[in-house]
Amino acid sequence: MAAPRLALCVCVLMLAVFTLTEGMRGTGPRRCCFKFNEKEVPRGRVIGYVKTSQRCPNPAILLKTVAGQSLLCVRPSARWVKNLISYLDTKSIPGAGTNL
Repeated sequence: MAAPRLALCVCVLMLAVFTLTEGMRGTGPRRCCFKFNEKEVPRGRVIGYVKTSQRCPNPAILLKTVAGQSLLCVRPSARWVKNLISYLDTKSIPGAGTNL
């Protein structure tokens, strides 16, 4: 009689520990950049941008181009990237949540 109860308690305890550790780990950022495009991208080729999560190891900007096949990783500290972001922000529709 004591053995089934002990086994049940151990199973419940293991399940609780597993649930807590998985919940603490959380989900990570969707996209982070590890390689950067250093070459300037013309304004006319870019239609939007997104900043990467603060949880990424490298701060970055993801540029969406007219081709739209993939997002380009660029450094937010580059002067041409700052100018491009200013241009896109003034071009975006007021009240929109994102410009991508």
